Amino acid sequence: MVRTQVLTCLLSMLIIVGPACRPGAVETPAFDEQRAFSHLEAQVAFGPRVPGSDAHDRAREWIAGSFRKYTPHVSLQTFTGVFGGSEASMQNILCSFAPEKGDRVLLCAHWDSRHHADRDPDPSKHTLPVPGANDGASGVAVLLEIAAAFAAEPPPVGVDIVLFDGEDGGEYSNNDTWLLGSRHFARVMPPAYQPRYAVLLDMIGDRNLGLTSDQLSMNAAPSLWARIKNLCGAEGISISSEPMGIVDDHVPLIERGIPAVDLIDFDYDSWHTTADTPDKCSAESLGKIGRVVLTLVYGEK
Repeated sequence: MVRTQVLTCLLSMLIIVGPACRPGAVETPAFDEQRAFSHLEAQVAFGPRVPGSDAHDRAREWIAGSFRKYTPHVSLQTFTGVFGGSEASMQNILCSFAPEKGDRVLLCAHWDSRHHADRDPDPSKHTLPVPGANDGASGVAVLLEIAAAFAAEPPPVGVDIVLFDGEDGGEYSNNDTWLLGSRHFARVMPPAYQPRYAVLLDMIGDRNLGLTSDQLSMNAAPSLWARIKNLCGAEGISISSEPMGIVDDHVPLIERGIPAVDLIDFDYDSWHTTADTPDKCSAESLGKIGRVVLTLVYGEK
């Protein structure tokens, strides 16, 4: 993902009632943050998930197989694009819960990792790939554990989980070289597909978790942003007061008319460096985000 600074603006906050207070709401299941962290470690153990690499292939099979433990509705969406200057085959990983329901929400993350650590403070490491513990594996880890919760206690709405490939191979000077998987998904999704909203998880494993206020999320889904901000407050998650526009996988969804919010901690010193390793992340941070998303989904009517 890339970012552009924007001016601060006022956002009207909506006060919401928690799902436990809503008559007939489905009870929100627990979130196993330690198991989520083990999912993060498992992905990093494959090596950098750079499209075209053996680690990418093995990680894809492991991730898809893990989701199949919770739902039979798992598929791969294959496409070709230029990642890090080279053409590569990539695959979005799609899974659904209660696909027969027309009323749906969309949860997503990216599962690839960057091909070179061009932000590393050591120039000699700029050609090395990024381990992608926080930038990639953290969002997938949370969604894997959320899938386990959905299998144990079906949510009140249908849910689609999409893991985008090809997010992180771009050049900073050209926004069109990023977000390949989400652009493909938005381009080929049926016109009738219109979930209530989408929530993107990206870089949410930082042990010093503090979310960034994304102006694009505020503009596209102000009421959803307000609900999530309230839930984050209940979990003790701080959110920056200075908004910025973040170019991330929620952008193609917004362009297709889906209200989408990006949950991201952009204040991460190890971003696009060789130091983006599991020790910079924590189970506690994954748990906080996991509970926010579960409470949001199980609070739907």
